[in-house]
Amino acid sequence: MSSRHPTPDQIRVDEVMSALGNPLRLAVVRVLADGGEHNCGSILDGVSKSTLTHHWRVLRDSGVIWQRPSGRENLLSLRREDLDARYPGLLDAVLAATKTDEVSER
Repeated sequence: MSSRHPTPDQIRVDEVMSALGNPLRLAVVRVLADGGEHNCGSILDGVSKSTLTHHWRVLRDSGVIWQRPSGRENLLSLRREDLDARYPGLLDAVLAATKTDEVSER
């Protein structure tokens, strides 16, 4: 598996925003926002493996997540430190907005 994790200075806001613009990927980021590592099969239910693989690649290549092999799966974690250093407040604003949207939908 070829993985491309951009260095912090290679992370681009347009790629981050594009990655976060998809509801499934945004759901992944909400789960990963707890700060821990999660195996790739435990984050979203009812989504095909090929679809998940695509979303992991988009999030990884944009610099939003770390993806680390662990046995037969990958562990995913949010690149919060890198994103906060590069774009202070962006991730907090996006996560706060998802909470606001969630409350509004009820």
